[in-house]
Amino acid sequence: MTQQATPARPAPRSKLRRVLPLLLTAWLVLEIWLLVQVGSWLGGLTVVLLLIAGAVIGGSLIKRAGARALSAAFEQTRDPKSKQPQTGTSLTVLAGLLLILPGFLSDVLALTLLFPPTRALWRAAGRRMADKALRSTTGVGADPFADAMRLQEQLRIHRPDGKVIQGEVVEPGTGPAAGPQGPDTTYRPPING
Repeated sequence: MTQQATPARPAPRSKLRRVLPLLLTAWLVLEIWLLVQVGSWLGGLTVVLLLIAGAVIGGSLIKRAGARALSAAFEQTRDPKSKQPQTGTSLTVLAGLLLILPGFLSDVLALTLLFPPTRALWRAAGRRMADKALRSTTGVGADPFADAMRLQEQLRIHRPDGKVIQGEVVEPGTGPAAGPQGPDTTYRPPING
């Protein structure tokens, strides 16, 4: 009896992956509309200067966050027993990138990433989203050892060529033929008849 590999179905797309192109398009249209509105109110030269200033400030934020992360890493290598301080570099770098992007909505979002009260809200929201994503994709629960064993079991039934063989993994010495002490390995002569 041969087992046939079942064709792999593509994973269903998440809601975010379906909506993300629409959200990005709406964001870009809104950014362009806001630039035109502010440009007609303040003047084109002022808008260009504001965009250049945002890019310069964003670059300096990224540079400062990198220097802070580097100094924290050096401190950690000098005194490995000390708890590594939280530098908050990821949110600062993200704020710098958003400031570099041309547009005023991205600048406002960057400012919310920089101010401590709203920064704490973003950090908490990021943790919740990361925990939810981790649980939904890997099934991580309260027992990390059981999760690691489940992942190992899933990896074991995949062949190197990528095909999945449907079936059940049976450990040696278990199963219906094994009996209570394991498999019967005694020699029995053939029956002549």
